[in-house]
Amino acid sequence: MADITLTQAQQAVDAAHNKAKEMGVKMDIAVVDVGANLKAFARMDGAWLGSIDISQKKARTARWFDMPTGDIGKLSQPGGPLYNIEHSNDGLITFPGGLPLKNSAGEVIGGIGVSGSTVEDDHAVASAGAAVVS
Repeated sequence: MADITLTQAQQAVDAAHNKAKEMGVKMDIAVVDVGANLKAFARMDGAWLGSIDISQKKARTARWFDMPTGDIGKLSQPGGPLYNIEHSNDGLITFPGGLPLKNSAGEVIGGIGVSGSTVEDDHAVASAGAAVVS
């Protein structure tokens, strides 16, 4: 099974950080490896303390299910096939801001999670980080 390298993880954090600065938002950015273990992390100056945990849980959620956290959120609404899934695995995050990370062969090698602003901003910053991993 392929795994994200430290270099790739740091590149994802750096790209997400740059996007957050461009957008004028303060973010916590977490990258996990293929086993959902923390590989790289950055907390921008002034970013919310509560978003540290959220960013890491978004990254893990995206890796554990190999899909964007926002997609899981759509499936976990009342009456949905994954209703209440957020209560599993010591707590999942099921709103946007977490993405699986894939290598150039399309294999999932980790996940990125971002928290600190609106879910739309979180997703945009996570997307910037994911875009540089190959």
